[in-house]
Amino acid sequence: MTFDFSPFLPWPVLATLAAVSAVIAAFALWRGVRGAWVRTLAALALLTALANPVLLQEDRDQLSTIVPVIVDRSQSQQTPDRVKMTDDALAALKGQLARFPQIEPRFIDVEGDVNSDVPSTRLFDALAANIADVPPSRVGGAIMLTDGEVHDVPAANQALGFDAPIHGLVTGKPKEFDRRIEVIKGPRFGIVNEEQQVILRVFDDGPSPGGTADVIVKMNGNEIATLRATPGQDTPFSFQVPGGGSNVLEFSVAELPGEVTAANNRAVHVIDGIRQNLRVLLVSGEPHAGERAWRNLLKSDASVDLVHFTILRPPEKQDGTPINELSLIAFPTRELFVDKIKDFDLIIFDRYQHRGVLPLLYYDNIAQYVENGGALLIAAGPEHAGPDSIAMTPLSSVLPAMPTGQMIEKAFYPRLSEEGQKHPVTRGLDGSGEDPPHWGRWFRSVDVEKPEGETIMLGADNHPLLVLNRAGQGRVAMLLSDQGWLWARGFEGGGPNVSLYRRIAHWLMKEPALEEEALTARASGRTLEVTRQTIGDNPGNATVRYPSGKTETLPLTQTEPGLYKAEKKMDEIGLFEIRNGKLSTLVHIGAVDAPEFKAMISTTDVLKPVADRSKGLVTRVANANGAISVPPILPVRGQIRVSDNERMMIRMTSETVLKGINTLPLFAGFAGVGILLFAFGAMWWREGR
Repeated sequence: MTFDFSPFLPWPVLATLAAVSAVIAAFALWRGVRGAWVRTLAALALLTALANPVLLQEDRDQLSTIVPVIVDRSQSQQTPDRVKMTDDALAALKGQLARFPQIEPRFIDVEGDVNSDVPSTRLFDALAANIADVPPSRVGGAIMLTDGEVHDVPAANQALGFDAPIHGLVTGKPKEFDRRIEVIKGPRFGIVNEEQQVILRVFDDGPSPGGTADVIVKMNGNEIATLRATPGQDTPFSFQVPGGGSNVLEFSVAELPGEVTAANNRAVHVIDGIRQNLRVLLVSGEPHAGERAWRNLLKSDASVDLVHFTILRPPEKQDGTPINELSLIAFPTRELFVDKIKDFDLIIFDRYQHRGVLPLLYYDNIAQYVENGGALLIAAGPEHAGPDSIAMTPLSSVLPAMPTGQMIEKAFYPRLSEEGQKHPVTRGLDGSGEDPPHWGRWFRSVDVEKPEGETIMLGADNHPLLVLNRAGQGRVAMLLSDQGWLWARGFEGGGPNVSLYRRIAHWLMKEPALEEEALTARASGRTLEVTRQTIGDNPGNATVRYPSGKTETLPLTQTEPGLYKAEKKMDEIGLFEIRNGKLSTLVHIGAVDAPEFKAMISTTDVLKPVADRSKGLVTRVANANGAISVPPILPVRGQIRVSDNERMMIRMTSETVLKGINTLPLFAGFAGVGILLFAFGAMWWREGR
């Protein structure tokens, strides 16, 4: 209730009238005029009526006290035990807050920054963002339901933005233990078959069980070693890069009983294999037009060390010329095919035939070279269909196709078979998408019986033209025509001979990108990209296992024949396992040193300093028996000066909101008229005496 004036005349006019009335009243009283007091009171009543005094009454409502409840839903909170603790504690907290109508809770789930490559638990940022529309005086406090691993706690000299307690309800159990493994240092690139080294470390967070840890090492899914590591100390591991392209090195340590999670018990390191020099042995059986195409292709690649021999003078060619007058280099058969055969990454026989240059034993040696992991390419011509074909030697044990002895002499467009449209060696070759293909014709090929392996290119009348096959640990490719040089010469527009030959060579070298059946995954920021290659039918969906342990089905969509892909934005970081059928692969999403995934044990130490400064309380929600209990809430009026170790104090706001104002004019209506009439009547009565 307040008192105010709402004058009918401006204040200067009223002041002038009051001054005149005061002078007259003073003069009358000084001269002793009869009725001077009555006239003075009547003038005062009139001036008061003109000033219009008013009583004001404000209609206000008490505002609620805002209490933000920040619920930590980050990745470190996603273990089954902590999820249940969080849900149970949140339900109990909601029940307590419901008992106080003047408290308005704001429940805020914080799942972590899914757009960040280095995610962390930022509860105070979420708190500030959600009370930005609230005056500081209305904030009664904040309650954080978390495992205690908070990464944006304000410093001692940093203001919170409001003067109220911060309370921490911590999930998890005291004295938790967690074992994890990290790759501390490792190369991103490595020369194939040369030794590289990575340094890894096993960490024991919390009370350590002591002893050592066995670390299983896998390369591209195959177990290659077992290491004995001491927690807290660097453990070096030396290995050889097995092949070109991406190689995944996986380290895993066994889960211990009682540890918080096994999600960080594995670590991966991806190293790209680089072939320093590809040693190729090219043996041409005779000079021909296609010989230069092979030589030019191999010599144009700086990473290829080429050893090329052409048989210019076979044993049956005898013209009486003395040996000392021949300007020819003797074919070092023993040195190449016995002493140094293992030094070559690829052997190419270009229109080669058995004419006694190589003993039969050497063909068997070449076959063993292939079965032990070597690579062999046969570029066949008419000689392969003749009686001196190398298919009639011990080399036949690794050849995928045997000749019938006939040549197919007719023009044809090399075409991709159904498998060839899906096979990474020939998929997407320039010009293959049209019918007929947008490249030049060839005119002959070797007729063979039903080949083994995959026939990925067809010649005339759908006869096999390019056959790929595995033999033991090695690989063999057969190009059943010697007319690829027509493409190199630009005949009828030429063709993609360079890319075709290069892909064949890389497939023989076991390049991962050219595997027929392959499952690969890579991370682009927080996006998981899965690629599945197959020459079979639709491989179905992929299964993704998250670091938290949950699994999800990921549909694979065909983008090209034999190529299926999927992309998904992930809301977790860490090591993901992707499976499709019998194939599996691993990929790490997010920074390997992200704080969200480094520390998984719960703690009360992180929030305690800020809680102590704000007179708040930090306690665990689970007691010694595992039962969930939440401290009671104590509303407090006025400033909170001391903390309470058993209750969560909430500073109740004194703020109100104005709903309306009721006015009561004191000289309005009959009351004001009555007072004026009484004053003037008294004045007249006095005059009448």
